[in-house]
Amino acid sequence: MGCRARLVFVSRSGAGSSGPDAQRVLVIDDEAFIADVLVAALRHGGYQARSEGTGADALLAAKEWHPDLLLLDVMLPDMTGYDVCRGLVTSGSDAGVIFLTARHDVSDRVRGFGVGADDYVLKPFSLEEVLARVRAVLNRRNKSRTSADDNAVLRYGDVTLDDRRHLVTRGDHEVDLSPTEYSLLRYLMDNAEQVMSKPQILDNVWRYDFRGDPSVVETFISSLRKKLNQRGPAVIHTVRGFGYVLRSDKS
Repeated sequence: MGCRARLVFVSRSGAGSSGPDAQRVLVIDDEAFIADVLVAALRHGGYQARSEGTGADALLAAKEWHPDLLLLDVMLPDMTGYDVCRGLVTSGSDAGVIFLTARHDVSDRVRGFGVGADDYVLKPFSLEEVLARVRAVLNRRNKSRTSADDNAVLRYGDVTLDDRRHLVTRGDHEVDLSPTEYSLLRYLMDNAEQVMSKPQILDNVWRYDFRGDPSVVETFISSLRKKLNQRGPAVIHTVRGFGYVLRSDKS
């Protein structure tokens, strides 16, 4: 009933039906009602959308349909959403991924970001939140793809972010980041040695058009920090009570 009520809200305020050039969103959820409601809301929001109920069908659809983004349930009948995410990477797909899950543990979110997810939506969810996150992820990915025109190369210590090639390196090693992790690192490098609060990071990296959950910042900082720390000493530090800062030491 809650989902139906939300769908009525979206139908009154959505952007309209999708066209042939609209971005493609693939919904993977074995609960048919949830999948149908999400597909309907996405189509009304201006996207092309379709759904699949298993991980194997999701990987096949991703290969044949080339979606821009997947809304991916973590628990599927034949494999986990994490396995699907790894399969996308192996196949060379550059589609974004937003996990849909009832799991609320931070460790589950960190695991999802570790396999390349862009965002996490906890069940039960509202359709307006899902659509806001879809817009935010697709906007970040589009911005990262076009940022090569800026010819920007940012450096801090042994960390280099090259917008021309959408490449992050630490020393001589490439650091594989999701688009959201990339945008977060870019924001921190743009503001190196300045303490940035969670609300500032949400406003500038996520740019949600709803009140964002600050815990998503903690999760992405944890994931980004872990990847960078594999290649050298810590450069992202927590300033308790204030936020996060990119600097070479804690002094």
